[in-house]
Amino acid sequence: MIWETAALSPRERYQLLTSLVVPRPVAWISTRSQAGARNLAPFSYFGAVSATPFLVSVSIGSRGGVDKDTLRNIRETGVFCINVATEPQLAAMNESAGEWGPEVDEFDRAELESAEAQTISAPYVADCPAVLECRVSQIVELDGSPNTLVIGEVTCVRLADEVPLIPGTLFADTQALRPVARLWGDLYSLIGETPALARPAVDRPPRG
Repeated sequence: MIWETAALSPRERYQLLTSLVVPRPVAWISTRSQAGARNLAPFSYFGAVSATPFLVSVSIGSRGGVDKDTLRNIRETGVFCINVATEPQLAAMNESAGEWGPEVDEFDRAELESAEAQTISAPYVADCPAVLECRVSQIVELDGSPNTLVIGEVTCVRLADEVPLIPGTLFADTQALRPVARLWGDLYSLIGETPALARPAVDRPPRG
């Protein structure tokens, strides 16, 4: 099977993209509007960009040509929190994914408590074990796309005590964190086996 993407409909492209680029980590983004309204929503077009400076990116779509509440709040305030959604929080994260209007507080809707970030003026999910506090570095309007790419600089990392670090490092224990990832449609991925493979030694002769 071969498809030239120019011949596909937007829906068909979405289906191929989201079923092949998997699993995708979830940026469960919490923001506050200029008027003080809290917002919480998950996005799976999310990834690491750079360690120095500490940058992450998230691509946020529009709804009917209008910015989603998350993007509008980020434009207005320049800050946001990325909560790392975990296995015990999957149902609450999914509840916050509804296309609610700006008058709906997703924290209340999902029965979640919020707390206030340390380095920025934004809420985060109080019992989330890992949170990235972010300031906007760049907002990139993608030509011909309904999506907008937000690049955020992480100003603070919050990690719960129950998520240990690998001794002698700042690697968080993924098995303890239990992050969830998006597949396609209604499917999600949970942490399973995590095999470790050492990188090949440079002076090792090629196999075969």
